[in-house]
Amino acid sequence: GAAVGTMAVLDRRSLGAQTEDQSIELHGLRVLNEAVNNRNVGSISITSFNRRVLLSGQADSEQTRQLAEEEVRQRVPNIKDIYNEVEVAPAPAGFAARTKDTTLTARVKTNLVRERNLSANAIKVVTEQSTVYLMGLVTRDEGERAAYIASQVSGVSRVVTLFEYITEDELKRIQGAGSGAGK
Repeated sequence: GAAVGTMAVLDRRSLGAQTEDQSIELHGLRVLNEAVNNRNVGSISITSFNRRVLLSGQADSEQTRQLAEEEVRQRVPNIKDIYNEVEVAPAPAGFAARTKDTTLTARVKTNLVRERNLSANAIKVVTEQSTVYLMGLVTRDEGERAAYIASQVSGVSRVVTLFEYITEDELKRIQGAGSGAGK
């Protein structure tokens, strides 16, 4: 409980935005399971950060890929943007690929934590088929450094940044609030 509370305070999003992102992910996963995942036509995940949604995974066709986005857009409330990074592939990634992705995510997060003057808690890392997606509320400098750090991890084939950029003044205001309040 204490660790979760500490992470919530260190997060740059407001507690309301964090809760809303969790709700978007839970609701979105139910929608994706109904429309795609349980029909064996794809394996699609949803990640939300500050009401910006990343759809990742695999679909059996372009029609399924678009269906997933349309269903989420129409049935999940409070979404600002959707980034549809679902790949059209004949079969969902297997256990070995998912394990490799999980390992890459952990290695990227570890390297972000080690970086001085970079708040790793402000960045969400998602890996799919060796492509690393970075989401978060960051300054341009932080975003550039995070992307570079991720690109240097062995095994990462591509880095996609889906950041919401804030100014240095906004960052100071957020940090001064002491509660992780976001925009």
